[in-house]
Amino acid sequence: MRAATPPPAPPRAEADYWSQARQPLACLAFLAPLLVVYEAGVLWAGGPDAAAIRNGADYWMRGWLHGLGLTQALLLPLLVAFGLLGWHVAGRYPWRVSLDMLAGMLAESLLFAFALILLGQLQGLAFQRLEAGGLLAVGHPVAARAISLVGAGIYEEVLFRLCLLPAAYGLFRLSRLSPRWSAALAVLASSLAFALAHHVGGERLELFAFTFRTLAGLFFAALFVLRGFGVTVGCHAAYDLVVGVLMAR
Repeated sequence: MRAATPPPAPPRAEADYWSQARQPLACLAFLAPLLVVYEAGVLWAGGPDAAAIRNGADYWMRGWLHGLGLTQALLLPLLVAFGLLGWHVAGRYPWRVSLDMLAGMLAESLLFAFALILLGQLQGLAFQRLEAGGLLAVGHPVAARAISLVGAGIYEEVLFRLCLLPAAYGLFRLSRLSPRWSAALAVLASSLAFALAHHVGGERLELFAFTFRTLAGLFFAALFVLRGFGVTVGCHAAYDLVVGVLMAR
């Protein structure tokens, strides 16, 4: 007797939410409004001195581009956008983005942002201290400060997670470490660099702030690996806005 042919496997969906939200096109669609708000806000709030309110990572990367003779104001956000598009094309991902998926990414970003706020509060209790007025001193009007914090969420993630983390992983792999060790060391190295970068420019290195920023770097790196670039930027920007504006004295 001939064995019954098993029913064909159901066709695989092009991408469920959890995988689609990690794809480069979804990240770009989610981040595009933030990029537009930040770049337009810098020009509006900064006027002739727009560079004064740019986030540090944004300022550094623009400085590197200027050193190459590339001074166009919109070049950096365009590089981010076209980099994500190139990644999408190279990965042969489907060209589909839904509003429900974007809403889910926003909800994830807010959820993880509040989880990081809770982590900071718990660390504060462990150190028997809380930072009065947030992690950064308020030195600009609220609108300008909010714009700068949005830029931090975007460009710090571009620099430390999208660029530095894969580069560090590649270097550790070239040294013939296993993939697992390479990934762990890349996450740690990029997180330490993220924490140290906040003290470039004069801010005094303190154990509480440095430890928390390292933990935050580890948190963002894990989020980048597990949930993708878009949710990580959304979480970072939401956290900075809540702590740096709403909770700041």
